Amino acid sequence: MLSEAAINVAAPVSLADYTRPALIVPQLREGDTAGIVSELSQVLHHEGAVSDVLPFYQAALNEELLTNSALDCGLAFPHARLSGVKRLQFAFGRTLKPIVWGAKSSWPVQLIFLLAVPATDAAGYLQLLASLARLGQQPEVLAQLRAAENAEAILTMLGNIRVRQG
Repeated sequence: MLSEAAINVAAPVSLADYTRPALIVPQLREGDTAGIVSELSQVLHHEGAVSDVLPFYQAALNEELLTNSALDCGLAFPHARLSGVKRLQFAFGRTLKPIVWGAKSSWPVQLIFLLAVPATDAAGYLQLLASLARLGQQPEVLAQLRAAENAEAILTMLGNIRVRQG
């Protein structure tokens, strides 16, 4: 017999299940890696996804400086895995023009997904990251994400992108 908790908790099936409109910033104010990670960390904190913003920001920025997450298609996936994070989710931000992400020799990016990862959820994190990385193979979807008018339109698009389970 299934417990009530098991019945009420469905596995995320789309990218939209990992975010919400308040975690989407259609036009980032900041224009460099540290500023964008800070801006999106603040959004995660404000929305209760991250309890203590400074350790999260420092962990995400340090990880990004060690292993740059930029892809040649204009995406970046900074992240932090911390015990204070209760649920796997992300904040999404978009720049008007591509910016050099991290090191000067890195790829320019325009779409940034800052992932808040519970310390014990390696499998969920890898599934989400793989689904996000597959966006790089879909130039038409990337163009639509760049052109979407607002957070709700972006969330609707993310709702159409399935996350592979398993």
